[in-house]
Amino acid sequence: MVMLIDYPASVGLVSAAGELSMLLSDTVKYCILGISVTLLLLALGILAWQTFRCCTQKHTTYTWEDTLNNDLLYTDEKSRTAENYSGAPSTRVDGSLRFSIYYDQLQSQLVVTVLQVEGLLEDSQMHSFQPFVKLRLMWASSSSLEMEDSTDEEGEGTAPVLWTVMREWRTRVVKGSCNPLFGDQFSCILQEDKELHHISLRMEVRDFDKFSRHTVLGEVRVPLRQLNISYPLELQEDLKMPQKDLVGEVLLSLKFLPTSQRLEVGLLKVRTALTEIRSDAALYARISVQCNQCKLRYQKTSAVARCLMTVFNEVLMFSLPEFPLEQCKISVYVYETHTTRKSTKHLIGQLTVGKERSSEDEHWRLMMRSVRQPIAKWHGLLI
Repeated sequence: MVMLIDYPASVGLVSAAGELSMLLSDTVKYCILGISVTLLLLALGILAWQTFRCCTQKHTTYTWEDTLNNDLLYTDEKSRTAENYSGAPSTRVDGSLRFSIYYDQLQSQLVVTVLQVEGLLEDSQMHSFQPFVKLRLMWASSSSLEMEDSTDEEGEGTAPVLWTVMREWRTRVVKGSCNPLFGDQFSCILQEDKELHHISLRMEVRDFDKFSRHTVLGEVRVPLRQLNISYPLELQEDLKMPQKDLVGEVLLSLKFLPTSQRLEVGLLKVRTALTEIRSDAALYARISVQCNQCKLRYQKTSAVARCLMTVFNEVLMFSLPEFPLEQCKISVYVYETHTTRKSTKHLIGQLTVGKERSSEDEHWRLMMRSVRQPIAKWHGLLI
């Protein structure tokens, strides 16, 4: 059987199909190209928006932390009045804290329940809130510190109150809420009713950070002597600006060696108040130096048995990276630990001395006037 093929007709069909295929291929290519350009522009827009949010968030966080460092950590150097070390803050911030307090006289037990935080205003440019509440039970020591430059408004010398942290607690973290509900309850045994007259409850509302740089949103202070807590008492207090309390004093020595570009920081003595003396309690300090925005590696002192006046007499040496010294901040953190058992470190208090670009504290000025000579000065230990 012989098949007859019409070659001109088949060639025409193939040619038409090829032209149609080429036409459709160009159309599809242009569509894909348009979609790709659209997606690219959308991705660039999202990237620009996220970059803007990230830069804004970093700027806001830096401003807040810088404000805390300048206003709180330098409290003892800016002014030595009793109001700077203790007392209820007067400036209100957004939000309030609802809680209850009860003292069980039969069991000599103080019970504190954190109920709710209300009215926190979330910044749309920052991440969602993860609030929690940190509680400190503060005991006012009968002894006070005779610190230098402590004067009242009339020019007469006053001694600031020395506080001791008896207990510390913290609630759970509630994620993504400006009105978090807690219901966390804490309790401790108090030896006598009279202790209530010397105790103040300090509660800080904080925004959780996984790197432990929690932002303090506000605080509430409640002197127990002003309350009748023989029965459960529920209160709601407005949040105030956070303040620092004086928990001790540190005798610090500074020595500047310009030729070798070194700074010697000596921790001589630490004085704190004790509610109870534990034989295994020890203190050590961590000292860090930040020079011209360059943070040097921190150093730690040895652990020394804790007493009312803990003597260290230890000098740590830091090599400064560059000159001139436009800014230098020396931070001292005092921790308590226990020698006979495994336990996490417990921050007793902290202090900061040094100079900024526009100002410097008295200890730094004295050190720079007496180069190569150690200058010792007492500083308030704050928490």
